[in-house]
Amino acid sequence: MFYAILAYHEEEIVESWSKEEDASLMAELLEIGDRLIKEKSLGPAARLGPTRRAVTLRGKGAGIVTDGPFTETKEQLLGFYVVECPAIEGAIAIARDLRRANPTAVYEIRPVLLYQSGATLSDRD
Repeated sequence: MFYAILAYHEEEIVESWSKEEDASLMAELLEIGDRLIKEKSLGPAARLGPTRRAVTLRGKGAGIVTDGPFTETKEQLLGFYVVECPAIEGAIAIARDLRRANPTAVYEIRPVLLYQSGATLSDRD
């Protein structure tokens, strides 16, 4: 089963880190990523750009593109990992490893249901 581990943090705090602080954190996260690659359980992973450079498409028809996202939460989605584990407990363990490297982040773990031609949905809960 695939799981998305969504990494949330207060963007202003992350942007306040020095280059050295950011590089140190990224080195720890990359170590975890390298381990998951060796275990063949890491899929796509990305650090997202700043929300101030994002746009949102919404509305009927072709929709309207607006600046954003505009959320009412302190934390913004700043990155994600896609991992393959037999059960959610494995994804939770990976998220705990990520949290040890970045203890001020919040991690949401969510099953990924593949909607592709010919793909079998193994979990519809």
